[in-house]
Amino acid sequence: MRVEEFFKNEIKIEDGWNYRDTDLDVDLLHTIRRSPLADRGDAEVALGLTQLVRREFTAYGTDAEGLRINDAESREAMRTLETVTRRLGIRFEVPFRDFPTFRSYWGQHDGYGSWQARRDMIHELFEPLQIRLEQIEDTGFAGELVDPITPAKRLGWPVVDIEIAELRRHFHSAATVQDYRNVGNDCVAVLEALSATVYDPALHLRDGETEPPVAQTKQRLDRYADTALPGAGNAELRALVKKTVEFAQAVKHNPDGTRVRAGIAADAVIQLANVLRRLSGAASAPAS
Repeated sequence: MRVEEFFKNEIKIEDGWNYRDTDLDVDLLHTIRRSPLADRGDAEVALGLTQLVRREFTAYGTDAEGLRINDAESREAMRTLETVTRRLGIRFEVPFRDFPTFRSYWGQHDGYGSWQARRDMIHELFEPLQIRLEQIEDTGFAGELVDPITPAKRLGWPVVDIEIAELRRHFHSAATVQDYRNVGNDCVAVLEALSATVYDPALHLRDGETEPPVAQTKQRLDRYADTALPGAGNAELRALVKKTVEFAQAVKHNPDGTRVRAGIAADAVIQLANVLRRLSGAASAPAS
């Protein structure tokens, strides 16, 4: 998202002269804080905001040439950047909230009377974040997750839909080994949501057994598959359920996570969710 897109342009008339005035679009910032934009990913928005905030705070800390936002707007921009990075799972902490608190900060940290010292402060605080967001942007959408052939965008299982949405969001912004391990955690969260949704003790619990907890996804989903897909002709589908659960667990615990393995695990659990939804629909459909 380009820096200019955070501003609104208006033609104003004053004393018979036309001129273009640019104002920070505070309403847009409020919208971004409430929820992700429909047509822009949080990583793209965060990168544009980082460039904007970095430029404006640098200008404020030096000669203020080209400064485009005021004190109140500087606080709005910082609040929005912190919100979006938090949604991306990126830890971003700055020891000031707006222009006035930045002035206090540089006065307490050898920035008084030195433009270069203030430039260095902004560089040290914002450069790591900008690099991280650029890495996410470079990854792009080439490695995005699978969309099911089913035309519906949601399964109709609210908890499962929420977990899949979180899985997609986290995978899109993942850039480190730790991020990819966390994608494994999200895969397991999807499996647990499926476990809670499809497992029915009345149907799947056998005499003398105790109902396994939701977190025992392999045991619960295996039993669901055994019941919904009986017979030798369904052996491959039953194996698909079991192997998907096992692979997601492996990605979660792998100390050397990669985007490829995390993406395969994520694709697999999304596929499994759609497979189980199809089975659920088939089971409830009237016989023809």
